Amino acid sequence: MTSFLSTAHRIRDLNDAFRRDMTSGQWMLTRGVADKGANFVAEAVRLIRSFDAFTEGNDPYGEHDFGAFDLAGEHLFWKIDYYDPSLSYGSDAPDDAEATSRILTLMLASEY
Repeated sequence: MTSFLSTAHRIRDLNDAFRRDMTSGQWMLTRGVADKGANFVAEAVRLIRSFDAFTEGNDPYGEHDFGAFDLAGEHLFWKIDYYDPSLSYGSDAPDDAEATSRILTLMLASEY
């Protein structure tokens, strides 16, 4: 039986790898972020890839699936969600890379 802590650590490791490598899932931008232009988006992506400001307040389960930061006078959120491989349903096993598709959404806080 897998413990909650080891499951959270596995999810955290998969989320961190996804954020840093950008290869094991999909990244989505809201219209508000896209409208800020390519340079803004590139800098936001760089900040997400290097994000390490996880606290109990923004990461209560230790999964590294959410972050917030400021860029060029805007407050932004990013969030990782877990889906089945067909992207039809939520994943039942976010700690299993083969059974889960990750999607990171980047949005302006004002769009939340």
